[in-house]
Amino acid sequence: MDSIHLNGIRCYGYTGVLPEEQVLGQWFEVDLTLELDLSTASRSDRLEDTLDYRSVIGTVQHMIKTSKFALLERMAAAIADAILYPDSPIASPPVQRVCVRLSKPAAPIPDFGGRITIEMVRSREMGRDGWVDK
Repeated sequence: MDSIHLNGIRCYGYTGVLPEEQVLGQWFEVDLTLELDLSTASRSDRLEDTLDYRSVIGTVQHMIKTSKFALLERMAAAIADAILYPDSPIASPPVQRVCVRLSKPAAPIPDFGGRITIEMVRSREMGRDGWVDK
């Protein structure tokens, strides 16, 4: 399977367990690995035959800016779902598997200067009734 990596998507959002996180917000960073068949695009050299990176980046940024979840796990799952099952096509062919690495670079935890990262992998396959989760 072919893959595209989108790294360093950085955006300000309002997800977190603490009330201050939901009001004041904080920075989030996302790295994506998108698996899909790129064989048509590799021959045609046409944008219509591949993933439009701008749409994926825009989707991730919009979700971080507008969503208010308590848990990073919920946000990561929402990002994965939006990429695998977009409202409007962002890829032809569609993404078959996505790895979302969602980080909080400055989590509000006393005496902790590291980052918190959730890594979530989701995929789908074509069944008789359309796309199904794997």
